[in-house]
Amino acid sequence: MAEVKLAAESRTAFGKGAARRIRRENKVPGVVYGHGAEPQHVTVDGHALMMALKTPNVLIDLEIDGKRELVIPKAVDRDPLKGFLVHIDLLAVRRGERVTVELPIHTEGALAPGGNLLEHLLNALPVEAEATHIPESVTVSVADLDAGHTVHARDIPLPAGVSLAIDGDASVLQVVTTQVEEPGEDDEAAEL
Repeated sequence: MAEVKLAAESRTAFGKGAARRIRRENKVPGVVYGHGAEPQHVTVDGHALMMALKTPNVLIDLEIDGKRELVIPKAVDRDPLKGFLVHIDLLAVRRGERVTVELPIHTEGALAPGGNLLEHLLNALPVEAEATHIPESVTVSVADLDAGHTVHARDIPLPAGVSLAIDGDASVLQVVTTQVEEPGEDDEAAEL
């Protein structure tokens, strides 16, 4: 798991106009919350935050006006057209504390021959892990799976110290057959 150090400043200006001014300075408004403390409003450098968020479930060592806080991203808002960061919610965590996060699911291997397709029913697997030892992703082998086979959450190998945060019977991946239509008379006539 990656741990990134970022600097942040407390902010006292709120609202749409204040948020726009912050973004013009290439900063991102955000909120740090957790552990029953009052939410703390901050601004973070936009580029540094964007680079940190390239790692899934990154642990951020955030320095807020000289005080350090471990946080993980909980909600990230992006501009729907341009993709830049609009706002971020950060959850304060402690070393040794268990948190619930979603891990991206990667597949490896080739399906059994026959033109089958792999359908992702879930793109991310909800798990519970220690805040400073969150894996970046989980990998599932789909080698030689035939049509009709379903991979359930309980079938996915998890690293030590990580447990499922959803029902083990939840379907994650499914192998389906391709549906090929037989050419009809109209199709054959159109080809001539």
